[in-house]
Amino acid sequence: MLSSLNALVSLDPVLHLSAAPIHRLKSSPFPFTHLLHSRYASKDDLKAYAVHPSHVTTVKECVLPVCEDVMAVDWIAQDLQGPVVPPPGSAVRLSFLKLKESSAAEAKGEILGVIGEVKDKFEEIQQLTVGENFSPERAKGYSIASLAVFPGVGEIDSLDAKGEMVNSEKDKVREHLESVIVLDYVVPSSQPANL
Repeated sequence: MLSSLNALVSLDPVLHLSAAPIHRLKSSPFPFTHLLHSRYASKDDLKAYAVHPSHVTTVKECVLPVCEDVMAVDWIAQDLQGPVVPPPGSAVRLSFLKLKESSAAEAKGEILGVIGEVKDKFEEIQQLTVGENFSPERAKGYSIASLAVFPGVGEIDSLDAKGEMVNSEKDKVREHLESVIVLDYVVPSSQPANL
């Protein structure tokens, strides 16, 4: 499954794609084991990828037969700073937020702002993207996502060791959240693509 997914990086609309086992599932109501992280220049490129025959075949033949559940969250990475392709061996922390129905509308801007400022407060983070999900039908109600890139797992561990500072940031938005998924993965080494 992973080699077939990783081979999709050779498709024209794809800027970056890596599929890997989850290194650490910090919090989740779902027992996810793997993830696919990809980047595109536009929503139209994502749409072209989604219907590309190679992608459709890979999902049908390699993913669906072995995966019990799939979740997808898509957002626009505004003002992406740094490389489009995270270097192999980088550690990535993905966070998905499901807002309480009572506070969803007014809280989105506040939450996006708080998360967007996190990079300036934690030197371990090399790159941070955050945004509102534009594919809600596949996201199980999670409407905001962020992706932080670190040089390696050691830097994520260093961030986690700053518990009081991290909790202070979380406390700013905690009242608006119904559920949070946090997972870490390591960007795999580049492998030749075979389609």
